[in-house]
Amino acid sequence: MNNKKFLAAVVGLGLVTLSACGSSSGDSKSSDSKTVTLVSHDSWAVSKKVLADFEKKSGYQVKVLEDGDAGQAVNKAILTKDNPQGDVFFGVDNTLLSRALDNGLFQSYEAKGADRIKAGYRVDGDKVTPIDTGDICVNYDKAYFTERKLQPPTSYDDLIKPAYKNLLVTENASTSSPGLGFLLGSAAKYGDDGWQGYWKKLKANGVKVVDGWEQAYNEEFSGSAGGKKAKADRPLVVSYASSPPAEVIYADPKPTTAPTGVAQGTCFRQIEYAGLLSNAANTKGGKAFLDFLLTKEFQQDMPLNMFVYPVVEGAKVPAEFAAYGPQAKDPETMDPAKIADNRDDWVKSWTSLVLK
Repeated sequence: MNNKKFLAAVVGLGLVTLSACGSSSGDSKSSDSKTVTLVSHDSWAVSKKVLADFEKKSGYQVKVLEDGDAGQAVNKAILTKDNPQGDVFFGVDNTLLSRALDNGLFQSYEAKGADRIKAGYRVDGDKVTPIDTGDICVNYDKAYFTERKLQPPTSYDDLIKPAYKNLLVTENASTSSPGLGFLLGSAAKYGDDGWQGYWKKLKANGVKVVDGWEQAYNEEFSGSAGGKKAKADRPLVVSYASSPPAEVIYADPKPTTAPTGVAQGTCFRQIEYAGLLSNAANTKGGKAFLDFLLTKEFQQDMPLNMFVYPVVEGAKVPAEFAAYGPQAKDPETMDPAKIADNRDDWVKSWTSLVLK
C-alpha cells in the first residue's frame, strides 16, 4: 500500500524512513549470492534492528529498490521480468494481483510459516505470499464536524447527501492505490449496474479528485497535520483506517484522542503480497527473505513502520492501533478474479464519468 508512509509526510517531523536497507551497493541485480535484492513500491519500511537481525542470522545483505507507486512498480516489474531488477517483489495488492500473475511475474515458492497465515488472507497456489492487510476508508476531520454540530458520514450513501457537498477529496483511480480501492469498494457495494450511478451523484455532490494520496491527505484534508499547515479545506478524504493512529503517534505533543476518525461503512479491504520473481538471480536468498516476512518479528514490526496489520496468527499490534485505528468490522471485499475481469474497464469508465 504505497501511500501509507505517514512518518515525515503526515506529521512533518523530518523522520527518515528506509528507502534503502542493508549495506550492499553497486549494480541493482543481485548477482552476489550474499546479497538479496527486494523490489518494492515506495512505502517499504522496516526497523533497522529487525533487518539487522535477519541479515545476521541469514548471512545475506538486503538491498531495496523502491519503484514508486504500487501500480508503477508492478508494471515495471512485469516489463523487466526476463531480466528482473531483484529477487523478491513486495507490494502487489489484491487490486493488481491478477495482472502480475497473468504476466508470469512470480515463480512458485511456499514460504515457511505460510500455515500460520489467517484463513481470510490466503490465496490459491504458491506464486505469492500474503504479507499485510489494511482498509481503505474515508477519514474525517473531527473538529470540523464538531464545530458545525454536524454528524460525520458513516457510509457510502451518506457521502452523496447535500450535507456533505464539496467536502470529500479522493484520489485518481487510475493513478492511486487508495483511489482504485475506493472505486472497487463502491462497485462491491452497488454492483456492476449501480456503481456508475453512485459516482454520478458523488460528482454532482462536489467530490474533488487529485492524483495521489499524499496530495489528498497532506494538502487537501483539513484533519491531517500536513493539511492544517496547508490550510486545507476538505474535511473528508479517502485514506486508511490506520491513518488516525499516525496522527497520534507522531504528533508533538501527543493528543489524548485522535483528531481524525474513520467512516466505517466506507471501507474496502486491501491485502498486500510478496513473491519470488521469475528469473531471480538469487533464488535461495529470495526464499529466505520471504520466510523472514512471515516471522513474528517482522509481522509485529510492520504496524508502526508501514501502518498496516499483520496477517499471521499470534502477531500483536500496538495499543495505539486498537485504540485509534481498529480494522473495519465489515469492509467491502471483492474476489481477485472479478477484479481481474473488470478493473481496466471500470477505471476507463470511471475516468470518462468523473474526470471529463
